[in-house]
Amino acid sequence: MIVLDTSGILALEDRNDAHHERALGAIRATGPLLLPAGILAEVDYMVTRRIDPAAMGLVLESIEEGSIVLDCGDLDLARVRDLIERYADLPLGFADAAVVACAERVGGNVLTFDRRDFDVVAGEGTFRIVP
Repeated sequence: MIVLDTSGILALEDRNDAHHERALGAIRATGPLLLPAGILAEVDYMVTRRIDPAAMGLVLESIEEGSIVLDCGDLDLARVRDLIERYADLPLGFADAAVVACAERVGGNVLTFDRRDFDVVAGEGTFRIVP
């Protein structure tokens, strides 16, 4: 199981992204793709800004078709708050903490290319970063 971070979505959606092939390889190697609902607005902003507004339609279509599962994470809020407080010295905001909490809950991996804060939190050993 792979939990998608915004940078992972960007790499998957943009064929010109330097990490595109690595992202495709990572999702081919493992099971279902989960997208925490808490990062959907960030995904929309970044995909629309960096790729194309139409690309967000592809993300939503993937959710509708079930190739990406939207994970509401309503039981993750306490863990999200804990992560934000514990790692206050990092740029670990709500979106990144929601990705971590989701990955911890499902025992999954995180597809991210934004390693600056994920590497530190992954040091707890509660999830793994791919690729």
